[in-house]
Amino acid sequence: MRLALVLDARAPLCACERKPALDRIGVDGRVFRRWPMRGWGPDGRKMLTLIRPAATGSRRAKAHNEVVRGVAYEREDELLESFNRAARGLLEDGSLAEALDGLAEAAAAATGSDLVIVRTIAPDEGCLVARAVRAESSALAAELEGSRLSLDGLGAEELESSTSSSDEGLPAAIRNVASRARAETMGVHPVRVGERIVATLELYRTSDTPFEERERMLGRLSAAHIGIAVRLEGAGRNELGANGRALPLELLGEALVAGADEAETAEQVVRLATLATGAVGAALWRVEADAPLSFLARHGFNSEAPDHGQGEEDVRAALADRQRAFVSRRSSGGNGSGASVATIPLGEPPVGALQLYFDAEPDENAFAILVPFSARAALALRRSRRFGLIATALRRSQTIIGVVSQAIAQLSLAHTLETAVERIAELTASGHVAVYLREGHRLTAAASRGLEGPHTDLAERLLELALGPFRGRGFLFIEDMRRDSRLKGLEEGWEANGIRRALVVPLIVHDEVIGALAVYKSRARSYREGEESLLLALSSQLAVAVENARLHERTKDLGEVLEATLDSERRSTRQLRGLYEISASFAESLSLDATLAAVTKAMVQLFDLDAAVIRMPGARGEVLESKAIYVGEPALRETAERLLALPQPMDAPLARRLLRSGRPVLLQPGMADGRDAHRTLEPFLAQGGSAAVLPLATPGETLGTLTLLSLDPARPLERETVDVAMTVAGQAALAIDNARLYQQQKDFSETMQRSLLPSALPDVGGIEVGHVYQSAAQVDVGGDVYDFLHLDDGRLAVILGDVTGKGIQAAADMAMAKFSFRALARMHPEPADFLAAANEVVVDEIETGKFITMLYVLLDPESSTVACASAGHPAARVVTPDGQVGELGGHGLALGIDTDQEYEVARDELPPGTTVVLYTDGVIEARRDGELYGEERLDDLLRRRAKLGAQELAEAVLADCKSFAGGELSDDCAVVCLRLSP
Repeated sequence: MRLALVLDARAPLCACERKPALDRIGVDGRVFRRWPMRGWGPDGRKMLTLIRPAATGSRRAKAHNEVVRGVAYEREDELLESFNRAARGLLEDGSLAEALDGLAEAAAAATGSDLVIVRTIAPDEGCLVARAVRAESSALAAELEGSRLSLDGLGAEELESSTSSSDEGLPAAIRNVASRARAETMGVHPVRVGERIVATLELYRTSDTPFEERERMLGRLSAAHIGIAVRLEGAGRNELGANGRALPLELLGEALVAGADEAETAEQVVRLATLATGAVGAALWRVEADAPLSFLARHGFNSEAPDHGQGEEDVRAALADRQRAFVSRRSSGGNGSGASVATIPLGEPPVGALQLYFDAEPDENAFAILVPFSARAALALRRSRRFGLIATALRRSQTIIGVVSQAIAQLSLAHTLETAVERIAELTASGHVAVYLREGHRLTAAASRGLEGPHTDLAERLLELALGPFRGRGFLFIEDMRRDSRLKGLEEGWEANGIRRALVVPLIVHDEVIGALAVYKSRARSYREGEESLLLALSSQLAVAVENARLHERTKDLGEVLEATLDSERRSTRQLRGLYEISASFAESLSLDATLAAVTKAMVQLFDLDAAVIRMPGARGEVLESKAIYVGEPALRETAERLLALPQPMDAPLARRLLRSGRPVLLQPGMADGRDAHRTLEPFLAQGGSAAVLPLATPGETLGTLTLLSLDPARPLERETVDVAMTVAGQAALAIDNARLYQQQKDFSETMQRSLLPSALPDVGGIEVGHVYQSAAQVDVGGDVYDFLHLDDGRLAVILGDVTGKGIQAAADMAMAKFSFRALARMHPEPADFLAAANEVVVDEIETGKFITMLYVLLDPESSTVACASAGHPAARVVTPDGQVGELGGHGLALGIDTDQEYEVARDELPPGTTVVLYTDGVIEARRDGELYGEERLDDLLRRRAKLGAQELAEAVLADCKSFAGGELSDDCAVVCLRLSP
């Protein structure tokens, strides 16, 4: 409520005149804010208008009460007259807007409210729209103009004046207005026509003093007048306002609020403002607190566009004079801009400035229309700018995700850094971006854009500052490097690149600084809040991505080193395996042919070749003959063997060169002449194949050549491979030489063995003879001996013995035993006499500690009798045709142990078809897993095979015991079978 302070002319005027700065005056125990002086009263007393109690009971209030003589309210008839004027204005000019403005002003004066809002029902009757607003702040009034209040939750009764803005029972729109106006007390008076609410009167106070009953009564009176005004207006009558533009403009302003793109919103603002006000053109400027003005959009203008320089000056003037809602100037014309220009700041604080150009001086209605529109346009611009910031944040998030995704996908340090620099430069609109990484104790520019020269030293200093006093912020901002004394001496780093401003963010992983991200700008400028958000968000992800990429590349490098090491190890393993196979073949077979085959196979598999061939001198020494060929691919085997089987003349140039130098030759196309065996390889060499010829040589002799062939151009024989193959070939040559020597020794041993065994079987009528011999020695001569002698009386004498030891000495003992038999059997044909005489000879000739076991059998085909004596030898077996197996005994000491020995003789009469089987102990002592073959298995075999002929039975015995032993004999085996004809 407005009050008047009446001061007596005779009273001291210090409270109002001597202290004009005084803004609080105490009246009747309450403090009121001073209002501008209204003049002298009719009775000569000076009157001051005071509004709104500010506090109660203060010392200041008590002090002023002492000098105030009297207080009187303005006359009620004046208040009532203000309501009457508003009603008459509606009747006289038909303007609902002016009537509501008048009523709002009267309600504010009558109730002492800081903010008054009059709302009327919207055409769709779903909500109430603010038609009149009275407030101390024009910006607040403009912002609330046209705002809406839903009918939902709005009761038919007035809300108590003591209602607090924190009351949850209030409609949300009421609480929002109270918050915007900082109101502590409010009152809402619904206006009803019948049962329908058609309007409201909202009263707001910034103090917590409740409305008095008198003030609530005046509020209801104001609401009643508003209802009358709305009722008189009628449904649809003059609803558009004075010139029919206001409501559509408000609705279009509401539509602008939904705009998300700042450029589109700006275009709509200037277009709608031009259409609504009748201006010839409009221009819109962006206003930011810490940035220069920037032009957004324009509309209209029949000819040349307005001068932007002058327009910018007008905007600055309008922003400086914010007390005026509109700032106008006269235009000089000539640029299509009309005769008058009006500049309207949009919002509080301003987010833009709207300039309207008119051909003539605009009327007041044009400006009245723009009051609600400017507030809604400001809100639209603010929201579109917010949407822009959100879009930028989204793009930044996409940048972070993109950089991290690229880093994860590529795991390449260079690609990660290049992607990061490119995207950051794009989003920050900077041509100077760099990522620095620590290498040891120094920074290096791992990736940069637009930078050259010694900027790394500058970056080191900036990172040092960022990790110093500014470490808690997480970044460092340098407003102007030229004016920063901390960067003294680093001028070359920024002057060479034309940069002034820097934003640096350390890259940290697990509390370890691995580098820095820097964005430079060419203009100096103060820091803006949130400017570092993108870099801070990106830096942590980038640091992890960089560290992961680094670890990946280090792992990759280590993997390559490891792979190279493993490859070398694999080559060494292949070589060792090849050597092992060559050595194993020698150890297993001691056969020259087997060793040669093993060498060629090992070379092909070891070096991933297609074929290999070994050539060795022939019997006459004129050519190198193919001794072993191995082809890896079965499909190529027949063709390759035919090409590689050709002999190599010893006098061919390539052969002479190889045998003379002892060094390998890597074949080239055209190297082999017409006589050279390698001429068959020329077509393959011309197609990209490769071949090499290596000497197989021991330290004292060249054994032959080894030819290696690779038909695939993708697997060429390189010099390095040939050098490695030479190492293997040297070992192979030793194995071949050993096999050759073994073969020679074996041939000698076999020759000697054959000389000691019967060269021909005896031809004795009525007796079928069979015999087999298997030596357990690989090279040496075995120790078993047997022989036959056809005596003059028609009988057949047979010995079978076993000499201790092997080798040359055993062969000599065998020869002695054989010659003794030949010499003594005719003189002492009877078994006991023969063994006694033979023992005397052996005792004199054999070395001490050695002996000979022997079985002597005398078979008479005429009488079908057999006589047998044994000198420590296993007893013979007698096998009848029906499978009966018996033992033909006889016992005595082995030959060569002691002299003067006597031997028992066993005699037996044999039915026709009977077979006498003699064998050495190597048969029954054949072993498998420690188990002996034994006499029982022998007897069982003889029973089952009794009907076999003599030779077949001998072979069956040897095969069975050899099979039992797994194919390998631990001792020599000899079997002799004597079968009487059936």
